[in-house]
Amino acid sequence: MASEKKAPAKNPSADYGAKDIQVLEGLDPVRKRPGMYIGSTGLAGLHHLIWEVVDNSVDEAMAGFCDRVGITLLADGGCKVDDNGRGIPVDPYPSGPHKGKSAAEVVLTVLHAGGKFGGEGYKVSGGLHGVGVSVVNALSSKVLLEIDRGGDRYNMEFVDGGKLKGKLQKVGDTPGRGRKTGTSVTFYPDATIFASEGIEFVARTVMERLQTMAFLNKSLEVVFTDERAGREQTVTFQYKGGIVDFVKHLNQSKEALFAKVANFEDEDEEEGMQLDIAMQWNNGYYEGIHGYANGISTTEGGMHVEGFKTALTSVLNKYARDKNLLKEKEDNLLGEDIREGITAIISVKLREPQFEGQTKAKLGNVPMRSFVQKSTNKYLAEWFEENPAEANRVVKKAVAAAQARLAAKNARNAVRRKTALAGAGMPDKLKDCSSGKPEESELFIVEGDSAGGTAVDARDPRTQAILPIRGKILNVERARLDKMLKNNEIQALITAIGGGVGDEFDASKARYHKIIALADADVDGSHIRTLLLTFFYRQMRPMVEAGYIYIAQPPLYSTEVGKEKVYLKDDQAKAAFLAEKPNHKKEFQRLKGLGEMDWEELKSTTMDSMTRTLLQVTVEEAAIADEVVSVLMGDDVDSRKQFIITNARDVRNLDF
Repeated sequence: MASEKKAPAKNPSADYGAKDIQVLEGLDPVRKRPGMYIGSTGLAGLHHLIWEVVDNSVDEAMAGFCDRVGITLLADGGCKVDDNGRGIPVDPYPSGPHKGKSAAEVVLTVLHAGGKFGGEGYKVSGGLHGVGVSVVNALSSKVLLEIDRGGDRYNMEFVDGGKLKGKLQKVGDTPGRGRKTGTSVTFYPDATIFASEGIEFVARTVMERLQTMAFLNKSLEVVFTDERAGREQTVTFQYKGGIVDFVKHLNQSKEALFAKVANFEDEDEEEGMQLDIAMQWNNGYYEGIHGYANGISTTEGGMHVEGFKTALTSVLNKYARDKNLLKEKEDNLLGEDIREGITAIISVKLREPQFEGQTKAKLGNVPMRSFVQKSTNKYLAEWFEENPAEANRVVKKAVAAAQARLAAKNARNAVRRKTALAGAGMPDKLKDCSSGKPEESELFIVEGDSAGGTAVDARDPRTQAILPIRGKILNVERARLDKMLKNNEIQALITAIGGGVGDEFDASKARYHKIIALADADVDGSHIRTLLLTFFYRQMRPMVEAGYIYIAQPPLYSTEVGKEKVYLKDDQAKAAFLAEKPNHKKEFQRLKGLGEMDWEELKSTTMDSMTRTLLQVTVEEAAIADEVVSVLMGDDVDSRKQFIITNARDVRNLDF
């Protein structure tokens, strides 16, 4: 009897055809995949909407048509950006599928439409993709546009993610006083898009970015206003000295090696390239070289930064040799020695910048490297000759850095030898996880042995490792690497994480892709977290840039609802709870220490990946992060006090 042959199970993918192909029209791609355009739908993405609109105004300033930009956080949750530039064109689009529509409507509703792809609209600009204001429109519940141009005022309104509510219309004459031309964009972020972290703008985040823009655009007036209840303030940023003032600002919490700031500008008219460089050394141990191209922060450097570093090393070594400031047998100083303690701004402008990736983190234009290198060779050599006292101090500091580098090398070797003699090489107090896959492995750095024991009981031993640290680790902001490597807690961190330390650090060799600081929700816990973040930012910065560093969020309060215990993360969560349950009578217990929780509580509230909340540490702008670390962990008490007072209202977002 022949066996019955069964038909194979139907594979749904076998019917894949034209009916499965979706074509997204207009602004639909942005709403479908917002992260592709603004990076995320969290707080960083929310604020990116402001940057996209502000960048257009700054482009007008770089083109020489605007000297004032205003940014207002409105009482009703919106944001208004206005400038006195030329105003978005209002004449009808001349041809193609958008023929007859006003140019302003096309700019706000069509991706990759703008005045930065050619022609004479902009010689240099930060916005290159033509998606900025249209993306903001797509991700907003309402956008109001107001344009002053040719003596007339026009307005237009969009709702529900870019749907045109009212076509561009003339509403009267441009007011006799105030600006003669310009653009105002008022937008309200769509709460359904930014549901994860809400649509409340953080004033500190906005002001830091605006201040940087003002530094990079000499004499541009940038006015920030917060009209929200209880937060009312107006702050004006304007710097006649441009990036010279920027360097002084970044060094204000440090001890400068000398009072002068080296500054020079150069231009290659034929190639359409300009540079503006300012630098000053301080007595610290870290370099702070920050590159900008057409006003965009190139956090990963690029050709302009490479050209500067190469020339800096060459010029200082030549000066030191010519002036007999190095001993006969001494080798040339290395670049890292010369750059110890430097604060420098490398700001360049060019016609067709090439950035690596949508994030615009690295400048790729090769001609810019040789242009910056040649200019630095010439003008920095002249500055050293004209300022011999300052140049001699830089050489002496570099020589001291070279000696410390050799001491650090010996200390590294000592740590390696000690690790090798210890067999497996891991710290004794590390309770490692069994997984060998870094992408799924987590390291909890826990304050104290007692809390460490509780965390060991609460962990998932397959993917979660525990490293208790005793007390407060060394403040690495005030120590060179050789001193740092003698600290037992620092040694334990370096050995457990893997990948090395300092300039040798390699994030690809890290044993964990989540490093989580788990400390008490009190003042001491905050200090420990800050010390850890300083260490990671200064000595393992690629880990921060890769998004591997997190802060655990143990609850601050607990209460009871019926017989069930409820945990609340912070005061904001407590206020929301009371608003939802105004008749709640039970007391709230403030949880000051991890030791007050048993392992089940710690697991469910703080460590279990299904129920916990983690705060990811990111570096939005290197210069700002550098300043925050220097202020919080440096020697200038007044600067630290002022920083804390200024940012107290935004404390839940106090991060890099």
